[in-house]
Amino acid sequence: MKIAALLTAKGTSELKDKNTLKINKKPVLWYPCSEAKKVNEIKKFFVSSEDESILNICKKYGYEKIKRPINLSKPNSKHEDVLKHSINFFKSKGYYPELLVVLLGNAPIIKKKWILDCIKAIKKNKNITAIAPVILNNDHNPLRAKMIKKNKLVNFIDIKKKISTNRQQLPKSYFLCHNFWVIRTKEILKNNGEQPWKFMGKNVMPYVIEKSIDIHTIEDFHLTKIILKQGF
Repeated sequence: MKIAALLTAKGTSELKDKNTLKINKKPVLWYPCSEAKKVNEIKKFFVSSEDESILNICKKYGYEKIKRPINLSKPNSKHEDVLKHSINFFKSKGYYPELLVVLLGNAPIIKKKWILDCIKAIKKNKNITAIAPVILNNDHNPLRAKMIKKNKLVNFIDIKKKISTNRQQLPKSYFLCHNFWVIRTKEILKNNGEQPWKFMGKNVMPYVIEKSIDIHTIEDFHLTKIILKQGF
């Protein structure tokens, strides 16, 4: 089975240079780059970015550069379009991986074992379209979410039955992590899965982990440094 890793990272973001800020003297994107490199099943490595600095740093780590157009590097650009652009690049080189390990450049909480476990699981079950790490978080359970309408708090989702204010009594809610995903490449092109990550297909298997942060703010950055220092 042909397996490739694709790191995606934009140069523009709310937190300036978030992908290349240093933690333990290494840029943030070094962590996903290096962990994926430890997985023997992955034979080819690519990086998609519009930013030459990001592309050149990743090239030093053994990642082939895919220059992303500016129109796919805006705040409202969709990940599915970035992935399709990369797949077209693969095809132009006469290469088509069956599995794509998507790495997120701003998510350094990642382990070789996690990636390898997900690859092994999807190879064993042909019905799985993708595997995504998830994290349990009942503090932010959807049944607790609110919207503001006409300056009044209302339920985010329509709730018919009685529910507890105690988070331990609510159904367990899991949230998708943005550190890496293992996806069958054909599913990205079909793009017919559940919203909002339609490119993962209709049968996404969860891989439960305990910690994950994708860095968007300076607070995220400092918390990530603490987690990496403590180990996870």
